[in-house]
Amino acid sequence: MQDETLKKERQFHDAWASTIDIDGIRVNDYFEACTAPENRFIVQQMGDITGKRLLDLGCGAGENSVYFAKKGANCVAADYSQGMVEVALKLAHKNGVKIEGCTVNAMAMDFPDNSFDIVYASNLLHHLPEPEKAIREMHRVLKPGGKACFWDPMKHNPVINVYRRMATEVRTEDETPLDINIVNFVQSLFSETAYDTFWLTSLWVFLRFYLIEKVHPNEERYWKKIIIEQDRLKPEYSRLEELDGFLKKLPLMKRLAWNLAVVATK
Repeated sequence: MQDETLKKERQFHDAWASTIDIDGIRVNDYFEACTAPENRFIVQQMGDITGKRLLDLGCGAGENSVYFAKKGANCVAADYSQGMVEVALKLAHKNGVKIEGCTVNAMAMDFPDNSFDIVYASNLLHHLPEPEKAIREMHRVLKPGGKACFWDPMKHNPVINVYRRMATEVRTEDETPLDINIVNFVQSLFSETAYDTFWLTSLWVFLRFYLIEKVHPNEERYWKKIIIEQDRLKPEYSRLEELDGFLKKLPLMKRLAWNLAVVATK
């Protein structure tokens, strides 16, 4: 069953990779846009990455690897999809940076123990049958004092769950958004853990896309659209993000957010 799930994930992402136009990728936006709060949080926690050996696990199109390489890290772009690894290498070449590329199973990596200073994974764990295995692997390949950084969607918000039921063509059927309690598992492995959640009232942006702008979730990937159209969305999003910051101080509200971001130190 697990092998079948991974096979379907690979096929889906290989097919997606074949459609990606690297000329349209603005790498910095994925980390510095107002609508990229997860990565802004992670980068703040990372500190200086110059000269660090960094594993971009589940690299996708390579935006992450290229961004970190521009910041001085020595990056390995790894994905279960060979097609995505190839796109990442092309994106690196276009941006004038060098990265390594390889295919890996995040739940059983070939890298030796204590290989990396940083392991970064964006939107990876919810694609895996056993995300805890991947977190253990992240811990294993990190050097002492190294940092595991990841962000993924959570399962608790009813609005985003309606979106998931509609966006059937841009998601894989085996995706399993995380439970916020996975933070407890991370804390049991790592010496220090920082985390936050993002997108509560700011999910109004998704509702706007559908209800007002009439963009069906299968026509455009909303989580890409929020980055591409950050300038247009900024005034409204910034106000909603400020409101989210207040709401997250209330009991149980953090769990109702769309995404979870974690930075854990070995």
